[in-house]
Amino acid sequence: MRIIRGIKNYTEQLPSPVLTLGNFDGVHLGHQAIFGKVVERANEIKGTSIAFTFEPHPLKVLAPERSPRLLNTFHGKMRLFEEACIQVVVCAHFNRSFADQNPEDFARDVLHKLIGVREVYVGYDYAFGKGREGSIESLKKMGERYGFEVGVIDPVKVDGTVVSSSAVRDLLINGRVEEAARLLGRPYLIEGEVVHGANRGHTLGFPTANLKTANEMIPAFGVYAVVASMEAKAIKGVASIGIRPTFDSGPVSIEVYLFNVHEDLYGKAMEVAFIKRLRGEEKFSTADDLIRQIRKDVQDAQEVLKVL
Repeated sequence: MRIIRGIKNYTEQLPSPVLTLGNFDGVHLGHQAIFGKVVERANEIKGTSIAFTFEPHPLKVLAPERSPRLLNTFHGKMRLFEEACIQVVVCAHFNRSFADQNPEDFARDVLHKLIGVREVYVGYDYAFGKGREGSIESLKKMGERYGFEVGVIDPVKVDGTVVSSSAVRDLLINGRVEEAARLLGRPYLIEGEVVHGANRGHTLGFPTANLKTANEMIPAFGVYAVVASMEAKAIKGVASIGIRPTFDSGPVSIEVYLFNVHEDLYGKAMEVAFIKRLRGEEKFSTADDLIRQIRKDVQDAQEVLKVL
């Protein structure tokens, strides 16, 4: 997959572009349905499947106080685009100038003149341009003027819930990672680097990897059955998210205890997929009480993960 950072770097005419536009935070089942249509049509007309997205998220520029905690890092989102078989990503730098574009100007100058798009597919609730003035209906009319077709993908529902990035966030905020996975089509994961922590896990007999992550959306405090990926290996384990109240609290930490791993992990990259929440964060009276609970957490996690 090719990534073009900045519209000014889009310098060649690609064959029969079939394109979708959006933020695609989470790359959930709704986004995947759009990508599937784009890839299908690009293959049918021997064209190029393109995802046009933005960096940073528009609300980080326009209304930082309302900007959501994003579900993916840029790297994580690009990997999911590639897994969806998108061939080219055009990542526009979103700033005030870009935001102030008239929808007509964007359709004419970017979609038509620059990219030469043949077909555009968007979600059912898509809007674009200054003040989100551009609607799906106006985009269709612009397509008629500039020679591209516009298709709209219906909402995807899971158990009666319309799949959306905000719905995924709401579930994660409440620790409902299993339900979030159903909307995403895969377990929610975070990525990061193993860094030095307080070494309390080692003292308790359960040495943990302390994860420093750039992910903004972290599931609710608590203990989870997880599967970590490191150096192309999948390793089952238990993750604890919280402030360690048994030890007088502190900054939020993400600590992962990996089953049957005894090597030095410091400095290594790790991804952690959240499979099931086992319990909320608790404060224990003594270290021995905590150790007994950790042993139970490990047993519970092993039971949950044995089917994977």
